[in-house]
Amino acid sequence: MEKLLGFQLGFWDYATFLAMFAIVVAGLSAAVLILGLPGRIAISRKHPEADAVNLMGWVGFLAVIPWIQALIWAFKPTTVIDIRRAPRQERIETDAMIAHLSGKSGALAESLAPTATRKDEASCSPRS
Repeated sequence: MEKLLGFQLGFWDYATFLAMFAIVVAGLSAAVLILGLPGRIAISRKHPEADAVNLMGWVGFLAVIPWIQALIWAFKPTTVIDIRRAPRQERIETDAMIAHLSGKSGALAESLAPTATRKDEASCSPRS
């Protein structure tokens, strides 16, 4: 090895290589920890778009701003609409739409449509 390098490697040379290897491993570990942080936060908070937050956290390392937006998005409270509290006519229309999309539109939509009353339709219509 001495003929190839032109000098002999000693203890401190090997210690330097080991220290450089440890620094590179620590840097890569820190990068993985930081880049995955928005995704892990979103998953732990049961965010409905946790996959998108995770992807934006990993891709956002190229520019810092998307990563910061992913971090903010992970903490943002979501606006999940609970259809159980919707007016009756909207629930009927939603059930009919779900039935249509699932391929059961024939009998289910017809059975739900006559149950709507005029009172429900009047409460859902906009007032002028």
